Amino acid sequence: MNIKKHKPVVGISIGDINGIGAEVTMKALLDNRLQKMITPVIYGHGKALTYYRKHLGMEDFNFMQVRSIEDIHHKKINVINVVQECPEVIPGVETQEAGKMALGSLDQCIVDLKNNQLDALVTAPLNKNNIHTPENNFIGHTEYLMEAFETPKSMMFMVSEDMRVGLITSHIPLKEVAGSITATNIKEKLLLMLRSLEEDFGISKPKVAVLGLNPHAGEDGLLGKEEVDIILPVVKEFKEQGSLVFGPYPSDGFFGMMHHKKFDGILAMYHDQGLIPFKTVSFETGVNFTAGLPIIRTSPDHGTAYNIAGKNIADEGSMRSAIYLAHDLIKRKGDWPEE
Repeated sequence: MNIKKHKPVVGISIGDINGIGAEVTMKALLDNRLQKMITPVIYGHGKALTYYRKHLGMEDFNFMQVRSIEDIHHKKINVINVVQECPEVIPGVETQEAGKMALGSLDQCIVDLKNNQLDALVTAPLNKNNIHTPENNFIGHTEYLMEAFETPKSMMFMVSEDMRVGLITSHIPLKEVAGSITATNIKEKLLLMLRSLEEDFGISKPKVAVLGLNPHAGEDGLLGKEEVDIILPVVKEFKEQGSLVFGPYPSDGFFGMMHHKKFDGILAMYHDQGLIPFKTVSFETGVNFTAGLPIIRTSPDHGTAYNIAGKNIADEGSMRSAIYLAHDLIKRKGDWPEE
């Protein structure tokens, strides 16, 4: 199949069918603008989508089941069944069967990505707990995709119209963060961020802010020496090489004074330091983009939200933004004609 003759093909892994992934995916794809821009392929099961179509009263949501990526229709929402029998859909309930289907969905997307039959991947939220087993040490989407595509370095890059936040450390215990703040790690993430801002987002001379680790960015060593001994020397090195890299900034004052609006990217030291302000400002439209992978992968910036699953109150804004960003990144990287 020569997909370059058609619209970009975007695979959507369904995630946990007992969370809000199916709901926000269906709601997002009801946007006719999206259907004109991409060919969506949902990797899940038709019975799960039929359940939610009826349960949520989404009778306008129509799809076509296909056996494989080879059979997709470019004017339809396509669904590929990744398991023979669909698990029972129980909104808000964690089940092992739903976890197996979520992983099967991701695995089939990876196969089609490796065969160059998808132009991008959008991952609906899954639950690590019902996937992780003693035999399968599943940590998260990012780590799983890094291993699948043999990518040694990547970065969680949270993206919205208001800010772009990258992380030095992501899913590790807080007590391990300080030991992971090394010059090598900061340099690697800065290089990933600068390259992504230039190549993925088309910013010719990106301006990046680096946050400090300690309160008040260490207060000149009184509250911690990581800023003086590790972070500042890296910032100076990048400046001397001609990069527009500044910091380290105290994170509370940085966001409190709205300084994030002055920068193209912000490099945070740990998960909550970057994601709390990001989600405060951009929760309904924020997107998780994985920089450094050889494929395009985006995701909404929320989880399975079992507490509201099946109640028809989940906001699809972040999923819609994730699909739009995937489309924009495809167009920027490829040779697609203007729409």
